[in-house]
Amino acid sequence: MFARQLDESHSPILRDRLDALVWARMTSNACYRFSPPFIATIAAGLDVKVSTLGLALMFGEFAGLLSRLIGRAVDTRDRRITMTCGMLGVVVSVLCASVAVNTIMFGASVFFLSASKVLFDTSMVAWINEHVAYERRGRVIGIIETSWALGLLLGVAIMGLITLLTSWRIGFACGALVLLITALIVMRQLPKESSSVSAVTAEKVHIRGKALLIVGASFFLMGASQSLGITFGPWLEDNFNGKSWITAVVIALGLVELIASITSARRTDTWGKERSVVYGAVLMVVSALLLTIGEQHWLSGVILLVLFMGGFEFAVVSLLPIAANLVPGSTGASLGAVVGAGTLGRATFSFLSTRSYESNGLWLPAAISAVLAMGAGVCTLFYRAPRSSSSVMYIDE
Repeated sequence: MFARQLDESHSPILRDRLDALVWARMTSNACYRFSPPFIATIAAGLDVKVSTLGLALMFGEFAGLLSRLIGRAVDTRDRRITMTCGMLGVVVSVLCASVAVNTIMFGASVFFLSASKVLFDTSMVAWINEHVAYERRGRVIGIIETSWALGLLLGVAIMGLITLLTSWRIGFACGALVLLITALIVMRQLPKESSSVSAVTAEKVHIRGKALLIVGASFFLMGASQSLGITFGPWLEDNFNGKSWITAVVIALGLVELIASITSARRTDTWGKERSVVYGAVLMVVSALLLTIGEQHWLSGVILLVLFMGGFEFAVVSLLPIAANLVPGSTGASLGAVVGAGTLGRATFSFLSTRSYESNGLWLPAAISAVLAMGAGVCTLFYRAPRSSSSVMYIDE
């Protein structure tokens, strides 16, 4: 299905395994993205305020600060082992979240979920980097990143419907079950990969100079997305009695994210990766600013939210090929720094935005998102990929 989007010039190893990897990432994304849209429902189930659960999610997101260590582990170990550990870690974490009895247990579950997902995602992108030249990587990353949109469009939507019919705990548990099945399929395919593909580096890698701008752009982009992503569910419930159709909004968001990912796969390499990030950031800024004055009307608010998330998806997918190559030959370390910064952004604004929403309404989280998206665009404007970026390892067996 996904591999059909690649021509014969791509590595047979890549094409043979791409479908299974994308499906695995889609199910892990669904489990990871389930909490923010349904934060009010989960908070009610735990008998706490939305801001209290937001604090628990903030703690969970701080697992991203381990990304540098996780990245080094990926660089020095077989990709098969680290991908397998990441997938199984996500399964266990989601099951723990489904049986959480308080916010401490829920936050701890999200912490291990975030860490496990960083391990899986970084391992997979490192594996991709070893099979695709930098100049062509935008298309492949774009195809892979459709799993982020599909995780919302299919995974979270289905988990949301299950939640409406039963409870959020059952929704979480069903997500874990599907991910376990998918992980077993991937694990069955991974041993066919030669372990010689893995790049091993024992040296400590430092991110310096202009590369720090991409680290900053990741912080701003993920913070901007989280600021609105974690508050739109409570906004719909509090102002428009929207509990029954949060799932419909999730489906709309998934559709526009899917379109953005496909557009990135087709256009990012042609337009330029940095320029594409800026385009997405500009759309985020404009739609978020309009949302500060359009929050009183559900239709305009939802439309602007959808446009904002579409801009974010296009920007972050376009950023990934740059992020994975900040230090040529050390994909894990590069992604570790960028993912860590992005997770710090999500963690910071998980709490700040829910508190801002409770005290001021949606306009303040929207304004915060606009400022953060502008920061991401400015960072990317001042960054230029190094000339040596095309000389990365490319294995085609």
